[in-house]
Amino acid sequence: MISTAVIAEEFEEEDMSVPEWAVLTIIENHPEIDQSRLAEVVAVDKTNTGRLVDQLEAKGLVKRRPNDSDRRVWMLRCTPLGHRIRKRLRPRALATQERLLSCLEPADRELFIELMSRVVRANEKYVRPGAGRRKRKSR
Repeated sequence: MISTAVIAEEFEEEDMSVPEWAVLTIIENHPEIDQSRLAEVVAVDKTNTGRLVDQLEAKGLVKRRPNDSDRRVWMLRCTPLGHRIRKRLRPRALATQERLLSCLEPADRELFIELMSRVVRANEKYVRPGAGRRKRKSR
């Protein structure tokens, strides 16, 4: 939550929400990713992922195209404008990481990132939309 708040603060003057930034980043790093796989990677349900892609497409940052072998599957790619926006905002996003970790010495930062990476890898099964939500009680 802290990380999200810091990035949101940095992007306050931009027409870019933190979830849009995350989705745009994944699409740029994985050209031709399909929309279902994108939802898994960003751990957002498919409906909300579709909305985020709609928003990015409306801004001209992302382009959708049907998959050649399955027309129900949407393949995603950054547009040239999307690449330019990512290039322009990336230093600011990296600066937020630097701000967050500035309380740690350089060696401690590396250790922290390594330890957090281990925790994430060990618990990846929980990175899915809806994980942790309370189940409805039956009456």
